[in-house]
Amino acid sequence: MTPDAPWLIAGLGNPGPWFRLTRHNAGFLAADRLAERHGVRFRRSGIATRLAEFEVDGHRVLLAKPLWFINLSGRPVAALLRRHGVPVERLVVVQDDLDFAFGSARLKRGGGPGGHNGVRSVGEVLGTRDFIRLRFGIGRPPKGQSIGDFVLKKFSDDELAALPGELDRCADALETLVRLGLNRAQDTLNAPTAPTA
Repeated sequence: MTPDAPWLIAGLGNPGPWFRLTRHNAGFLAADRLAERHGVRFRRSGIATRLAEFEVDGHRVLLAKPLWFINLSGRPVAALLRRHGVPVERLVVVQDDLDFAFGSARLKRGGGPGGHNGVRSVGEVLGTRDFIRLRFGIGRPPKGQSIGDFVLKKFSDDELAALPGELDRCADALETLVRLGLNRAQDTLNAPTAPTA
């Protein structure tokens, strides 16, 4: 891997205002939070993508929101890797995850898509799963509600109130990843929250 190769952080979601605060758009929301923190704006770029760029301690970071529907995220992500010379080891895919409670988040490299069709699309188009994933927990649907309906519904009022803080934790972890590597970022994000007294 070239030492000065950029990072690509791709938040997954569905385009359009209707989907903006839905659970399936957690990846877009995390990308938006990072862009806000670094004072950058997204612009249209190439194959159906909005792209922003900033630096973390001298490391170049490309921040992307693919604008095809989430299940077809692979082609826009692959196009960005090729165009900008990003090695797959420096690709970070930010996704929603049903297997974690709301607000829990985990960083890992590789592994199966766990039922997430956007992650599956990225892996199939790239021909590898050796990229990093930030999995943002959205919890499981209540009894009687389908997964499809649950992920396309907006966050609850309580979740929306807590969302800025949880997205800040994810942004902190992504910046640590770029600055200090995966192990350090995992140590901070994956550590259990200390119980309150």
